[in-house]
Amino acid sequence: MREISIKDFDCTYGNSVGIDKTITQKTNLKFPDAYKKWDSMAILSRELKKHENSSFCTLPFCHTLEGEALGGIINYGDDKIGPRGKEYIISNPEDILDLPEIDYSVGRIAEVLKACSYLKSQGEDVALYISGPFTILNILIDPTYIFKAFKKRPEIMKDIFDKLRHEIIRFIEKAQQNGVNIISYGDSSGGLNILGPKFSQQVVELFTYPFIKEVQQLINTDTIVLLCPKTTFALIGTGKAVYKEVNLPEPMKYDKACTTLIGKVKFLGEMCIKNKEYILKDKKIKSIEII
Repeated sequence: MREISIKDFDCTYGNSVGIDKTITQKTNLKFPDAYKKWDSMAILSRELKKHENSSFCTLPFCHTLEGEALGGIINYGDDKIGPRGKEYIISNPEDILDLPEIDYSVGRIAEVLKACSYLKSQGEDVALYISGPFTILNILIDPTYIFKAFKKRPEIMKDIFDKLRHEIIRFIEKAQQNGVNIISYGDSSGGLNILGPKFSQQVVELFTYPFIKEVQQLINTDTIVLLCPKTTFALIGTGKAVYKEVNLPEPMKYDKACTTLIGKVKFLGEMCIKNKEYILKDKKIKSIEII
């Protein structure tokens, strides 16, 4: 293995859930039902965009969507605290391999895709939050069992990663079909601060790099992928990617730069998508070039 040199990103957002109450109060929607239906999701997404003075709409409002679609049990929360995991359904990592494929035509995941399609039809740029394997697994199984399997049975973890990579790729395909032109990918539950250097490198080799290579081939010219900086640093640190400086027409906020570069670069990952006030004062941004 290549000598490790992964840096960590000091994340202050993580898997935060919920929406500011000043936003939810403006909508007169009922919670938690508002998290479950496409029309209310679209209303919330637009209000969130206005409140944050953002360049695009974002969905969903949590990091539980894929885990729930695989059978996870969710507490949908209320107007203060959004959806989060309720209880684990699996105690043996091998049982994850027996979970059925996600059906993207039913449930909350289907409603999210409908909301994306509607927002796009209204002229909005739409960013879809997509979770990585550890964030998904956190909804299904106690992380302790995953870390034990990773240490003692790496062959099982490879099979689990392959299954989840297949599901996430399918989700991206469905997202593009429903008008999503910004994919935001992150897995803060599997960051360097949690996994440590050795396991972080193994995750890049077993999951992240093959996944990103597949995404690179999958996304069309109207789609851009925003990587969580934790993922960016892992790829850069293991020699799987490099930065490339890109000039911007003027100083601008990070989110505006992301929409400006749709169709011009495939991957960005310099800053967290949730840091709406981060300004690129020097008119430059770093794209991520996959090796």
